[in-house]
Amino acid sequence: MTLKIAIFSFAHMHAQSYAAAIAANSGATLAGVWDADAARGQAMADLYKTTFYASERELLAQGLDGAVVASENVHHRRLVEMAAEAGVKAILCEKPLATTVANARAMVDYCAARNVKLATAFPCRYSPAFQSLLQKVQGGAVGKVLAIRGANRGKAPGGWFVDKALSGGGAVLDHTVHAADLNWLLLGQNATEVYAETGSEFQHAACEDTGFLTINYDGGVFATLDTSWSRPKNYPTWGDVTIQVVGTEGVIDADLFAQNLVCYDDTAGTASWSNWGSGTDTEMIADFLRLTAGQDAPRLATGEDGLRAVQIALTAYESAALGQPVPVASGN
Repeated sequence: MTLKIAIFSFAHMHAQSYAAAIAANSGATLAGVWDADAARGQAMADLYKTTFYASERELLAQGLDGAVVASENVHHRRLVEMAAEAGVKAILCEKPLATTVANARAMVDYCAARNVKLATAFPCRYSPAFQSLLQKVQGGAVGKVLAIRGANRGKAPGGWFVDKALSGGGAVLDHTVHAADLNWLLLGQNATEVYAETGSEFQHAACEDTGFLTINYDGGVFATLDTSWSRPKNYPTWGDVTIQVVGTEGVIDADLFAQNLVCYDDTAGTASWSNWGSGTDTEMIADFLRLTAGQDAPRLATGEDGLRAVQIALTAYESAALGQPVPVASGN
């Protein structure tokens, strides 16, 4: 059986790699796309040789098996619930899952009540460097984990990402959720408290472009995180993700973006990275298609995983506003 998958919005830049991965998978077909920006939607439909639908409901009426939601963050809940109500088998929602904890919880519950499988787009899980790190930590290579130092830095994406009405926040929301999810996999422990400081000195925009978090976890482990849009315009790529795990028996460092060739171009006057090796988006989409087909996909992040990460990011905002540590609400 060929799975019929649709993409709802290309507002998020990752939507194009998701579309390419679906189109290239022999077990699936990109059955159509919808976008609030009709010109962009039509252009993407032409690029991936599918149909653009001007109405979400018209696309949902095509007998879809699965849906990918890659809209502006504030629209995630509406589109996920529309797809779940239409009877799709599985939904992959771009991160962050929602802009409020209440909305994220509602999305998880709405899908569960309709037996729809909700997944969160956390492609960093599929990095070979992270998978190796996870295997070594779980195998006891560093002994008892004491602390994690993480960084998820990038260029300011501009557009709706810096419009709080559409994004729900700046760099802290955009980047914390990835690192929070990776910490969860490494520790298997819930966060108990967050202390955060934020700033907007790079872009001087309405939302923060810099954040530094300290996250405490059950069992006494703590993690720090540089979450920012601090990379300069001429940086070779959009950003980086690094993790250092410190344990009683050793230290392991991982660079999740290390699979690249560096090109220095005299004509353009720039340096760029050409990625090689494993495609994290491609592997994540392959797992999503397995989930849609009713198969197991244990590496794929669930809606609950997305909710857990949103809770940490939004607690960071509360901490920054109060200037003090804030407990993470229980009841994930």
